[in-house]
Amino acid sequence: MSAKKVSNLKAKQNSDILAARYVIEREIEGLKALFDSLDGDFSKAVDLIISLDGRLVLSGMGKSGHIARKVASTLASTGTPALFVHPGEASHGDLGMVTTKDAVVLFSNSGETKELSDIISYCRRFSIPMIAVVRKKTSTLVNSADIAFILPDIEEASPTGAPTTSTTMMLAWGDALAIALLKRRGFGKDDFHVFHPGGKLGSGLVKVEQLMKTGKKMPLVMENAFMSEAIIEMSAKSLGCTGVVNKSGRLLGVITDGDLRRNMGKNLINLKVLDVMTKNPLTISSGSLAVEAVNLMNKKSITSLFVVDKNKLMGIIHIHDLLRLGVA
Repeated sequence: MSAKKVSNLKAKQNSDILAARYVIEREIEGLKALFDSLDGDFSKAVDLIISLDGRLVLSGMGKSGHIARKVASTLASTGTPALFVHPGEASHGDLGMVTTKDAVVLFSNSGETKELSDIISYCRRFSIPMIAVVRKKTSTLVNSADIAFILPDIEEASPTGAPTTSTTMMLAWGDALAIALLKRRGFGKDDFHVFHPGGKLGSGLVKVEQLMKTGKKMPLVMENAFMSEAIIEMSAKSLGCTGVVNKSGRLLGVITDGDLRRNMGKNLINLKVLDVMTKNPLTISSGSLAVEAVNLMNKKSITSLFVVDKNKLMGIIHIHDLLRLGVA
């Protein structure tokens, strides 16, 4: 490539990067202004939503509508029953999805979005609480809402005025609302998993007790056993190890494939398991997350963990169980 072409390419790259940085700077400016603008009305909205017997209905048109749909999804997955209603469809029957037990959140840049007029009228007619997220302080939507959040007047990052900074602020406001509600409800990881049984999020929240092998599926030998019994048990259960327990079922130690290799040539099959086992083995509790088991196995370079709760042997979890889940 000639020096001139290289120079032109670099100039284009620099121009692109400058344009991208300008957009990000404007949006950061908007987020900082949004941060500073939050006040008691935000907490009032949380109070209102927490007190609902119904759901939170979100709507908006165009880019604001896309934001409303995403926020509704985030709310629904974090403990707040929510749904998105398209304003166009609302005018043709979907207003029936909104009940007097619900509240409505409307997103609009101008506050004069004509497609929202039927939803606004419906809410006023049936005294349905309405929250507005809008940029224009003097607008029909602000005047109609019970609670209005005026987004900071930061210029759009686009030279054409296309929604960029404003929609970023709307999205951040929606995420902030969802997490504030989550914390107010005490919604935790266990609750989150109920709504996310599939995918990486769901698998990461599965607990050890849901995957572990129990009962006769556990490789176990008694403390007075010989290594010949331990080898047979390890071969039968195919987990690369066996636990050593006493009469009360307490886990005393573990014998792994590595222990077998280290003791070859010592008349291995006639040795007692107590002479070969690793005492006080690493264990995990049944209530631990599957991802914690993976991290522990990776850290210690092992493939199995016995599951113990308050000195009581509960089961065993193997790396293959975690691989099948998609966690490892």
